[in-house]
Amino acid sequence: MTGLAVMENVRRYRAIASICRQTAAFRPVQRCSLLTQAEEWERRAVVELERHFERHRQLNRPPS
Repeated sequence: MTGLAVMENVRRYRAIASICRQTAAFRPVQRCSLLTQAEEWERRAVVELERHFERHRQLNRPPS
């Protein structure tokens, strides 16, 4: 996956997390569930970035 595709995924995941947080502000009954969902989307964004940089680091590692 290209760096641009990774960044687009991260942008989308964080946008969804933001929508969850905004919705939580207006739906007190669902607040806990929505905030949990927001945390999950943020976690997905971090995992996506970590995987990308780990692959990049491994590809650019000098031979032993």
